Amino acid sequence: MQIMRWITAYIAHPDPLTAKSSLIAFVIASNGPFYPLYIYLLIGWAAWPTGLTMLASPLFMLLPALSRRNSLAGRVALPLVGTVNTIWCTKLLGIASGVELFLLPCISLAALSFTVNERRIAWAVLALPFAFYLWQNHGGGIGGPLLSFTNAQNAAIRSLNIASVGTLTAFLGLVYAKHS
Repeated sequence: MQIMRWITAYIAHPDPLTAKSSLIAFVIASNGPFYPLYIYLLIGWAAWPTGLTMLASPLFMLLPALSRRNSLAGRVALPLVGTVNTIWCTKLLGIASGVELFLLPCISLAALSFTVNERRIAWAVLALPFAFYLWQNHGGGIGGPLLSFTNAQNAAIRSLNIASVGTLTAFLGLVYAKHS
């Protein structure tokens, strides 16, 4: 119970949008270490280098602390860190893994995390995931993946990523739909 009180206090913020962003950042950070384990369960020992996907987990974990210092900075950082993490994971795992689909929740976060008066900021934050998608798919992109998987392994990872993106997007909808 003590740990739940600590978590609740850590993600708490008087601004409802910032509190929601902090909750989402904490959930993403907490789930990050499990992602390579899920891949391991799907494809076996070939998954061990996917531990590198966890590099952004500490950044997500720090976002509630950043939000306490500057609410807007925390809300801007969440979709940006998510987008940069997606870019990194796309370079690591490749497009065939479907990891690029995580741009969708990044876009949702950028659209939902700001007030009407912060629309210009929202548009600026929205630009990064769209720009990466266009560059990756129509402008040469970041090149081939650092890791190599068989077609069957990529299909298994892609299925995991599709389910994960769907789950994360549903979670965002539930969090942002909740009245403060």
